[in-house]
Amino acid sequence: MSASAQQTAAHLDPVEREARRWVMHFAAGNADRSELETFRQWSAQDPAHVEAFARACRLWEALGPAGEVAAAQSDSRAVMSPLMRRRAFLGGALAASAAGAAYLAIRPPLDLWPSVSELRADYRTGIGEQRRVAIAGGPSVELNTRTSISIDPAAGGSAHMKLISGEAAVSVAPGMTKPIEIAAAGGRVIATDSTFNLRCDGDKVVATCLSGAIDIRFGEHSAQLRTDQQVTYSPHGLGPIITIDPAVVTAWKDGLLIFHSTPLVEAVAEINRYRSGRIILTNATLGQRLFNARFQVKNIDGIVTQIQEAFGASVTNLPHGIVLLS
Repeated sequence: MSASAQQTAAHLDPVEREARRWVMHFAAGNADRSELETFRQWSAQDPAHVEAFARACRLWEALGPAGEVAAAQSDSRAVMSPLMRRRAFLGGALAASAAGAAYLAIRPPLDLWPSVSELRADYRTGIGEQRRVAIAGGPSVELNTRTSISIDPAAGGSAHMKLISGEAAVSVAPGMTKPIEIAAAGGRVIATDSTFNLRCDGDKVVATCLSGAIDIRFGEHSAQLRTDQQVTYSPHGLGPIITIDPAVVTAWKDGLLIFHSTPLVEAVAEINRYRSGRIILTNATLGQRLFNARFQVKNIDGIVTQIQEAFGASVTNLPHGIVLLS
């Protein structure tokens, strides 16, 4: 840590410093059962301890996905990058800066509140909410949890939309006189007489054609999808076209989540979309275990118990819906 960061850290309350130390330790995936017991005892000493830990979790999430640390462990050349980006965490620099406040407004920690762009959306759903939107002169759109879309009148009205974040199932009626166009994370989906599912997580987009055909445009790359085909694009480029099971992709419309041999770290990320707070995996090895499950979204809180029973995981429940799994 730099001398300036050490000086800033020295001015932190001792409880805040201890809370941040625990977060760093958990995020690295190094905690064993004895350490979790020590953490439980520390948390039980004073409500201020768990409040400090919750604040530390929110700041850590704002600095970037904790999972990068675990992923970097397999490549020593990559280990320094995420850790160096988080040195400000130890000194509290981000929380004290105007730039940090602006960053948190764009990317809220733990999704505890909507981002600025989400608040400006024409249609938005909350945690666990689903909504059907019938746009005059345009397609029928079903919004999944935490989803925001905007209409772009400057680009031609209801036939031009933007998926800001989340997931939407879109149905384009045969009678529409012109194609619809939906922008998402720098790419576009163009469709006529078709149904498709579009999901946007940050800068990653997954497009799935459910019937008919859709065109994907991303930079200089393009692809045409037909029924039961899917493609992903991100800053890494446009991925290959794959064949999928549409029942799994659209299970959310029936209030279901289905996992088939899904790494637990990916399953937890999906589960977090449907609940307040955050489930945090503190064990990198556990995160790679394969998870098979089918459950209703309305019973989302029961999934932690299911994971605990399936893998013998240790569970620590904290305020604000934060759950540690090890």
